[in-house]
Order: sequence, then C-alpha cells, then structure tokens
Amino acid sequence: QVQLVESGGGLVQAGGSLRLSCAASGRTFSSGRMGWFRQALGKERELVSAIYWSGGSSYYADSVKGRFTISRDNAKHTVYLQMNSLKPEDTAVYYCAADNRGSYFAAYAYWGQGTQVTVSS
Repeated sequence: QVQLVESGGGLVQAGGSLRLSCAASGRTFSSGRMGWFRQALGKERELVSAIYWSGGSSYYADSVKGRFTISRDNAKHTVYLQMNSLKPEDTAVYYCAADNRGSYFAAYAYWGQGTQVTVSS
C-alpha cells in the first residue's frame, strides 16, 4: 500500500501563489507517475498536472499552462505543485494520485485525501 498526504492548500487572493506538496509513504516506487487532480464544487474531477518519477516531459492542463509547475523530489518521495497567478476558477479540492505504471491519463491506484484551495477575487 502507498499512502499519500497532501499539504499546502489554503486561502489566497487572486494573483497569489501556493505550493502544494504530496508526500508518499509505505510501499513507494521509483517508477510510475504522480498526478495532481482537482475537483471544484459541482464539477467533474480533472487532471491538472502529472509527472513521471523517472523524468521526461510533464503534463499540464491547458487551463494551468504557464502558471503551474510540477516537480518531484525522488529522495523524499514528494511531488510539488507550484501554483502562481491563481484565479478564482482555480478554487477546488486538489488531490494527488499515484500509480506505478501507465500513462498520465490511465487510472491511478492511490489517492490522497485532498487539500482545499480557495482563491478569492
């Protein structure tokens, strides 16, 4: 089993920044992928960004390109999501997810509990 714990959410004004962290523990793996999802009230969950533990190109949803940056620290089994120029429409619960195989858009086996991000206008 893999446990994922997100942190770093909160309330920020539009234009501000937040950095989310997702720490993995348990049966962590050095391959595979980590993704950040978000779900706004009344909307479907969407994949915001994803990264492979082994490196390579990252994925960003069009709505966050140029504003969000995903990074990883393999030694700490931690993935980060730096969110800049935040907009009210970024308000959502953000979840990190992990899987030891597959592409960015395949199902993820492990999920964190989520962290709330609220952007005020």
